[in-house]
Amino acid sequence: MDPLVDTLGRAMRDLRISVTDRCNFRCTYCMPREIFGHDYEFLSRDQVLTYEEITRVAALFVDRGVNKLRLTGGEPLLRRQIENLISMLAAIPGVDDLTLTTNASLLARKAKALADAGLTRVTVSLDAVDDETFMAMNDAGFSVTGVLEGIDAAAAAGLGPIKINCVVQRGVNEHAVLDMARFFRGTGHIVRYIEYMDVGTTNGWRLDDVVPAREVIAGIDAEFPLEPIAPNYLGEVANRYRYRDGAGEIGVIASVSQPFCADCSRVRLSAEGGIYTCLFASTGTDLMTPLRSGATDGELGAVIDRVWSARTDRYSELRSSNTGNWVKVEMSYIGG
Repeated sequence: MDPLVDTLGRAMRDLRISVTDRCNFRCTYCMPREIFGHDYEFLSRDQVLTYEEITRVAALFVDRGVNKLRLTGGEPLLRRQIENLISMLAAIPGVDDLTLTTNASLLARKAKALADAGLTRVTVSLDAVDDETFMAMNDAGFSVTGVLEGIDAAAAAGLGPIKINCVVQRGVNEHAVLDMARFFRGTGHIVRYIEYMDVGTTNGWRLDDVVPAREVIAGIDAEFPLEPIAPNYLGEVANRYRYRDGAGEIGVIASVSQPFCADCSRVRLSAEGGIYTCLFASTGTDLMTPLRSGATDGELGAVIDRVWSARTDRYSELRSSNTGNWVKVEMSYIGG
């Protein structure tokens, strides 16, 4: 089957699968505790896709041109026996890259099992290397040491090169930009600095809180000279730079200041079986109901075809006219 393309000619290449809406962190830019408190009602077990359902749907996406699968959440390692799902997905013909994004709180104990199951790489979220800042941002009392232990375990298990995502917020962790660069230079790990985004409606996003990617790069370049390098593939979200002294590379994800909608090849499957064609989507398309009502692969595939073929999303390019009046699904439901 030829790759499926949308109304702007963008092919579907990357499926991000949220396996749970639950997380053990309460990061202020994603799941703030005042909203996601102890009485918040998460999805029940019967409301989330089973591993068999996820695998069936993922295979239909692969048939339509997807070659990269990324497991997200919530925190995907909270899902029991996640390595079973990984082994099922790894067995789908045509999957070239099978990755997982995690806060690393459980990674040290699970890394080897994930690698043995067929996981290719991991991306770790870490917003600072000092405990005071990091613990204030994750709001769960989890230390940097625990994350670093997870990163080390993942590297030892062969889940590299490891990408480390750092969301940068004005007045919160700007100092972490250089701290992270100093700490991870020469390790082989790739730090990716992410502009604080207006995902969902609960994180209190303001444009004034965004540290533009150009500012991040200028700050690092002043101490460790950088040079740009070509993307690994069309549609790569991060702009890549390498240290001129050969100590490795970094990336910046500039969704706010330098939108990359024109090359976006990503589609998202939520934990409850919804298809979302943009991280900033306000609604999705229900796939769970037909899936559990006996729909054939052909019928499910027709839903996927219809959704992607009609896709017009370019939220980041239109952000200035949407901010403040656009109701968006929370990131914890559809992953990052």
